[in-house]
Amino acid sequence: MASRRPARRLVLTALCRAFSGRGCQLAPERGAERRDAAPSPVSRFCPPRKSRHDWIGPPDKYSNLRPIHFYIPENESPLEQKLRELRQETQEWNQQFWADQNLTFHKEKEEFVRSRLKAKGLDLRTESGQKATLNAEEMADFYKEFLSKNFQKHMYYNRDWYKRNFAITFFMGKVALERIWNKLRPKQKTSS
Repeated sequence: MASRRPARRLVLTALCRAFSGRGCQLAPERGAERRDAAPSPVSRFCPPRKSRHDWIGPPDKYSNLRPIHFYIPENESPLEQKLRELRQETQEWNQQFWADQNLTFHKEKEEFVRSRLKAKGLDLRTESGQKATLNAEEMADFYKEFLSKNFQKHMYYNRDWYKRNFAITFFMGKVALERIWNKLRPKQKTSS
């Protein structure tokens, strides 16, 4: 029983290291250019130059989602690159969907409030200069109508979101197995 514990600890250590990633440096040709590039259209946030991890930025003002700046390791394998690119593509798709959805929501909400206030014979501003609002019951009508009108759109979004997350999870498993395999297999000696 005592002989199994060190082997078990070795396997657990290898697993932990495989999932946590390598201690890698910024690739001068790939990582440095990412840091020097202009800020993304989503956020002006830029992580420190010598960072070796993914960074999560402040919420985007249009989508309300936090953008991720992905770290690019120097010795990134093709499988790790595919995973990172899939994650980046999914993030961009998600940011775009919610930015468009929120813009549509705010426009339609303003139109709804304006039409209801006009129907009541009220102005958009009160006598004190504050913006006129509707009560919760009237706004509930808008929310119900908006969700009903966008049901199909949200259903397709959820379907695609699950597909993308399953693909990312699958690739994360493949990357973890690749890292474990690379750590456990014997190193080949190079002869000169």
